[in-house]
Amino acid sequence: MIMRALLLLIALTLSACGFQLRGSYSLPWESLYLGMPENSEMYAQIRRSVEAATQTRIVKDPKEAQASLVILRNDQAKNILSLSAAGLVREFQLTRSFVYRIQDANGKELAPASQIILQREMNFDDRRIFASEAEEATLLRDMQSDLVQQLLRRLAAAKPKPAS
Repeated sequence: MIMRALLLLIALTLSACGFQLRGSYSLPWESLYLGMPENSEMYAQIRRSVEAATQTRIVKDPKEAQASLVILRNDQAKNILSLSAAGLVREFQLTRSFVYRIQDANGKELAPASQIILQREMNFDDRRIFASEAEEATLLRDMQSDLVQQLLRRLAAAKPKPAS
């Protein structure tokens, strides 16, 4: 009995403060075109996330879309952070830069260019090359998932420019 009352109190407190689970988005457009290759992993991840969490449809033709996600830059970099006394690499920094804008079917800007930059540090051991490569692949996958979540939150918060 006390446990139920406690759970009810927690639920009421969380709902009163505006708490909302991540993953629930409401995009301001009914249809969206993704300006990236359809066979890419990122396209699939964005499409799954949009279709699972919003009412927005992903369309294959930019002329049918109310808005288009235009990718201006999507880069990955791997930089050396530190070296050992013997001159061997000890740490890398992985960087993912993603610059995009939203436009309508006529090319008119609906949301200005924005960028998302993600960075992760990674220890490197040249005696365990395969483990280091697996760790790098895992970090890159995690960075992409984080990028997609940040992108969806930003798209949901976008305030399309009023028609003039």
